Amino acid sequence: MTGRGEPPEGPPENPAGGEDEYRSLVFDESFVRAARLQEFSAKERMGDHALAVRSLPGRAARNGSKAAIALVVLIALAFATAVYIGFRHPYPAPTVRRAEPLRTTVVPLTPQGVVPGGTPAALYAESPAAEFRSGAEGITLPVVRRTHSFSDSQVMAALTTAKDYLVESSLDPDVLTGTSTRPVGRLLDPDQTAQFDRSMSSPANDGQHSATGWLVRFDPDDVELADPKVRVQGTLAYTEAGADTLEVVSDHTFTYALRPVVSGPQKADGASLFTVRRELHFQFDREDLRLHRLEVRTAQVQAGPQTCSADTAGALVPLLAGERSDTKGPAGTDPYATGRRTVALCGTLAVSSPSAQNPPPGPADDGSRRP
Repeated sequence: MTGRGEPPEGPPENPAGGEDEYRSLVFDESFVRAARLQEFSAKERMGDHALAVRSLPGRAARNGSKAAIALVVLIALAFATAVYIGFRHPYPAPTVRRAEPLRTTVVPLTPQGVVPGGTPAALYAESPAAEFRSGAEGITLPVVRRTHSFSDSQVMAALTTAKDYLVESSLDPDVLTGTSTRPVGRLLDPDQTAQFDRSMSSPANDGQHSATGWLVRFDPDDVELADPKVRVQGTLAYTEAGADTLEVVSDHTFTYALRPVVSGPQKADGASLFTVRRELHFQFDREDLRLHRLEVRTAQVQAGPQTCSADTAGALVPLLAGERSDTKGPAGTDPYATGRRTVALCGTLAVSSPSAQNPPPGPADDGSRRP
């Protein structure tokens, strides 16, 4: 230690008797503890030391090393806590709702006599479809109002997606002729994609894998459209099924003018009408609304004229102009058979007159539409 200075803990009190002239030479205990140099002992000086003193670690260095060690320990503890919480999360994982398989019912409607033929215009004019609109214009949307948990825009998104599905699955010429199925499949929830693909590749009349439950399809080798303007009429309705679920129900009748596929020229009056009524139940969660897709829960289809014995799993089998139904009933169902079960249903096609479908407004009816 060189030079004079005050002890680290301040100057000592002036002792009795007054020795101020020696105060600067007195080193108390605190001054000695604070010293940065320490003299070797007599025994240590007997060794080979080039220096007479040795350096001591300062108090600041010792305090700094302790603080660094404490910081490292705290970081390690925080990291270990984060890892532990990651493996032992205190909150339950959110439940993810999966789409349920589609349940279908397809009922052939058999005619009571010969299927009438004619030109598409004449046939439409004499049928209940005379006042139906053409194509997508016949699929109208209801008045949109928000629900308790869904906004106006979300309700509109559900209705618009349902309409797009009806257009693609019932009116698209490529879908009707079996050329393509992608316009329909791209609108489905991914959880239903496998069921849809199996229904298209290996259709079966088992209530779950009927292609005609998903869409309207004819055999392009036997039938073609005589008029591309399909007549449509029906309703769309929506309701909130839960805080995260919207449901849309559609009920539409589609009337097609068909004719047989022939090698030569077509007859002008060789067309006939074929009617399909589709009642579909759609469901949407918030992810479906955001991604413009849907889940088809149930499909109830009635289509004719067909024979009761027709296999309609892969495609509808229309009876064309001049044809009549055979006397066979629906395909048999063996309750003792194991494996895939089949659904055998059939109905009778009874067409009402156009006037019965559109009665004129009476005194109690102003012609306005009511729910």
